[in-house]
Amino acid sequence: MVEKAASRALAQGLLAQFEGAGAQLVEADILQPADLLLDLYGEDIRARAYTTSDPLRGEQMLRPDFTVPVVQMHMDGGAEPARYAYMGEVFRRQDTDAERACEYMQVGYEAFDRDAAAADAEVFGLFSRVLAPYGLAAVTGDIGLVTAAVQSLNTSARRKAALMRHVWRPRRFRQLLERYSGALPVSDARAKLLGSDQPFKNAGPLIGKRSAAQIEARLDVLRQDAATAPIGAGEVELLNALLNLRETCPNALSALRDFAVDFPLLAPAVQQFDARLDALSTAGVGVDDLPFEASFGRTSMEYYDGFVFGFRSTSRPDLPPIATGGRYDALTERLGNGRTIPAVGGVIRPGLLLEVAQ
Repeated sequence: MVEKAASRALAQGLLAQFEGAGAQLVEADILQPADLLLDLYGEDIRARAYTTSDPLRGEQMLRPDFTVPVVQMHMDGGAEPARYAYMGEVFRRQDTDAERACEYMQVGYEAFDRDAAAADAEVFGLFSRVLAPYGLAAVTGDIGLVTAAVQSLNTSARRKAALMRHVWRPRRFRQLLERYSGALPVSDARAKLLGSDQPFKNAGPLIGKRSAAQIEARLDVLRQDAATAPIGAGEVELLNALLNLRETCPNALSALRDFAVDFPLLAPAVQQFDARLDALSTAGVGVDDLPFEASFGRTSMEYYDGFVFGFRSTSRPDLPPIATGGRYDALTERLGNGRTIPAVGGVIRPGLLLEVAQ
């Protein structure tokens, strides 16, 4: 109880700083409609959220984050440009780590503005100033660079879509890349199944919701994929080199320009990266030593699609990031009913700040 009270008090102080920066204070319901979150993230969200059923409203989820309801509120009629701030509890299941909190306070700031580079710099600069007393280490990344590199691969649209779907699951992404490049051999059982023209012979009764026709259709898709030429070893090597890129921002920009020669669809994201560095410098952020990690943000919420950032404790490496944020332009389009606006934001966990300050 004492820890909760201290976390809330710190959260109110952080919220006041966000309001002082020009943000409008907003609130979001603790119970959120599950159908919206399931539509955005698929069934995987169930592994991270608490669900309940309401006889009138249907399936509901305890608020897993604030960004989705804030975006929905803004797209339903908010003026632009706009800045919002909020605080409150979020709820995340921790099935594999009993030590991590499943309910904790967040304080956040969201910016809806069509000058994307300037808004990125504004939000990152604000978080840097607010967190300066705590001696945290900043890190930046860009999901847009990763997805552009995947789209540049010389392979089928279906394989690109599968890789894109698992960008936020690095282990599964790596397994798919190994399979599509031929580095992961096809098992004998899989090869036998795909090569059979009578897959249901001696198979016994069907179990589950899929019909025989649906299973046949899925097998046809797998056969088409098996007949697709493997992704070249050179492309895989380049993609892995990009994913492993860890440099200061200026050096990363130079390396990314080289990558864009082989991955032409990377060029717009590299130009945006360059514009962001200029905007950060103009906003007073020292970019010469600002770290960049190409894979940073790939285990965050799946709506980030561009610039991402985080602040970590150097004295407590066992803790998750104290603050995280990023750009989520595609989310505004999904929730905008035909409208879209560039948007970027971030959250701070005051409970973790208290642990760092101890």
